[in-house]
Amino acid sequence: MVSLTDGEKLVALAKEAVFLSFDGKKPDLANYSKYGTPQGVFVTLHKKGKLRGCVGFISPVYPLNVAIVKAAKAAAFEDTRFLPLEKKELKDVEFEISVLTPPIKIVVKKPEEYIKKINLGKDGLIVKTSFTQGLLLPQVAHECGFDELEFLEATCEKAGLSRSAWKEFNIEVYKFQAIIFKEQNGKVVKLK
Repeated sequence: MVSLTDGEKLVALAKEAVFLSFDGKKPDLANYSKYGTPQGVFVTLHKKGKLRGCVGFISPVYPLNVAIVKAAKAAAFEDTRFLPLEKKELKDVEFEISVLTPPIKIVVKKPEEYIKKINLGKDGLIVKTSFTQGLLLPQVAHECGFDELEFLEATCEKAGLSRSAWKEFNIEVYKFQAIIFKEQNGKVVKLK
């Protein structure tokens, strides 16, 4: 379990990675050595309440501290949906960290069963085919007001597929959970 104190440190690491990038520097990961276990993570940036970047790693391919640095910098400068973050924007940007559990494949006999196996607000979704995949974090369902079906359809769309692609048997659907820490009004809070 990742505590609020840990979350505050992880958010601080993400911010440090982005802030230092403007000066061509990197954070000293020795200060975050406690977070050296590989874990999936996403870093999301919000500017004045709107999405400004979101990048991460579904699988635990890097130690958590390294993954946060890489994801934070990618969310700030490489998310293709946005122009790279400019230094003058930093004062308006809030950081969010989602530490992920390993994805679990949802096994069904018929596609309609997916809907009943999604725990809205707790589960994030991944839709995969042999050539593409899409992911939506658990908090997206709440933020967008989705029900289970809409959440599944939006995940298909995120994968570049039709909204009804989940009905096909060459699709794999996975779910995962996240421990989420978010800056709000200058403080870090742990979302439930």
